[in-house]
Amino acid sequence: MKEKIFGVLQRVGRSFMLPIALLPVAGLLLGIGSSFTNPTTLETYHLTNVIREGGIIYTILDIMSKTGGAVFDNLALLFAMGVAIGMAKREKEVAALSGAIGYIIMNTAISALITMKGGVEAMPDNSTTTALGITTLQMGVFGGIIVGLGVAALHNKYYRIELPQVLSFFGGTRFVPIVTSIVYLVVGIVMFYVWPVIQTGIAWLGVLVLESGYVGTWIYGIIERALIPFGLHHVFYMPFWQTELGGSAIIDGVSVQGAQNIFFAELASKSTEVFSVSATRFMAGKFPFMIFGLPAAAFAMYRAARPEKRKVVGGLLLSAALTSFLTGITEPIEFTFLFVAPIMYGIHCVLAGLSFMLMHILQVGVGMTFSGGFIDLVLYGVLQGNAKTNWIWVIIVGAGYAVLYYFLFYYLITKFNYKTPGREEDNEETKLYTRKDVEKRKAENNKTEKNKKTGNYKKEDNDTNAGTTDDISEYILQGLGGKNNITDLDACATRLRVTVKDEKMIDDDLLKKSGASGVFHKGNGIQVVYGPKVSIIKSNLEEYMDKER
Repeated sequence: MKEKIFGVLQRVGRSFMLPIALLPVAGLLLGIGSSFTNPTTLETYHLTNVIREGGIIYTILDIMSKTGGAVFDNLALLFAMGVAIGMAKREKEVAALSGAIGYIIMNTAISALITMKGGVEAMPDNSTTTALGITTLQMGVFGGIIVGLGVAALHNKYYRIELPQVLSFFGGTRFVPIVTSIVYLVVGIVMFYVWPVIQTGIAWLGVLVLESGYVGTWIYGIIERALIPFGLHHVFYMPFWQTELGGSAIIDGVSVQGAQNIFFAELASKSTEVFSVSATRFMAGKFPFMIFGLPAAAFAMYRAARPEKRKVVGGLLLSAALTSFLTGITEPIEFTFLFVAPIMYGIHCVLAGLSFMLMHILQVGVGMTFSGGFIDLVLYGVLQGNAKTNWIWVIIVGAGYAVLYYFLFYYLITKFNYKTPGREEDNEETKLYTRKDVEKRKAENNKTEKNKKTGNYKKEDNDTNAGTTDDISEYILQGLGGKNNITDLDACATRLRVTVKDEKMIDDDLLKKSGASGVFHKGNGIQVVYGPKVSIIKSNLEEYMDKER
């Protein structure tokens, strides 16, 4: 049971990455656009004669700011679609559409109940917002996650459903948006009554976290890094970044919830004088160890390498250090620690937590899109001015972290002879390690019943009911000339529409054996008529093809 829950949580964490991947581009647009349309920035850098309100450059920058802001304003919808895609086993495009439908219907149902109760004025202060022009409850990204997870569950259960003949047109993937509409109409009604209670609980927990002070920030940083090997860090930090757990604020008359949302709302506001450290405490701590600490640890590994291997390992470590420095992507260095010496990774987690606490103590108000690299530091720290962000402390603390990481990790590597890159035996490969390497070693060293159960779970998870349709799919596949002969596969209301490489390889008799009532040839375009159940047949065929080697 624990393994199943862990597997689901891993999939949830991975599914968060699709919408999160949008944030760097949106953040760049918003960061650059807002920075260079802000009067204070223009005056500080003496740009008022170059960038004037109403001018071409100003207009372009203003468009960049508003388009970047639009992504953050609609992040809940993006999570509804992105999580549904990430959690769906097959037919992911249908899951995405259903996610959008579920999100709209849920919020529309809530809006109708708000109106029935007497409108926004009758609701508690700051409990409502507008999403896609719909007045709804302030659920933030939680609303999108609720929709995404629910839609994925409905999708995985029903995307191959077979209905009675008279309703068969609505079976298969077509049934998913239909059942989603019905379910999320009910969910919207339920959430209208349930969410205010949940919101009260979240607010209380958020206050508890915020009032825990510097120690709470340190613990937050330790946990965030400690969850990296399990792939669950997104599940941990996203509620702080995107919901009331990370605080709430009124910015330009609008209620904003979540640490990252608060920061970017302040970034877009012309009235912001100082960024809220109560929000950036959940982000700023990444900069010192990602820009300075881990690159210094990479240099320590280089210096500890055997002299004859330094040339080989130098390029690998330089690349990893630059990646961490510029973008804050730290996996190559962190997973190398984890692979060769977990104790080093444990020390790194403690130091990372300390970095979060120090940035909180020093009132550093620098936010980020998804990670703490030099690019984000310049955009959201340096360009905003030290008076607003106290970004200079990132450099000062970071310099200390560089010294600490270098000497500490060099000592540990040489003292305990850890086999970091360049210190391997002659017959071993010189490389940096990844999550896959760590997981592979765990599998090799722990061949227990627990691992076997985990493997069985994955198999069942991916092969749902495959055995009941293999014969039909085999007939279709052979009738179409085999997997390598198919270049495109789709379905309309009643027909399987296929594009093939060689039309001569089509066997109409085999296709009719599979249940087809007709086969039409139009050059390399083949139409196989199955009737309203064609969408289910297509899904089964695609799963069968995926299993074929």
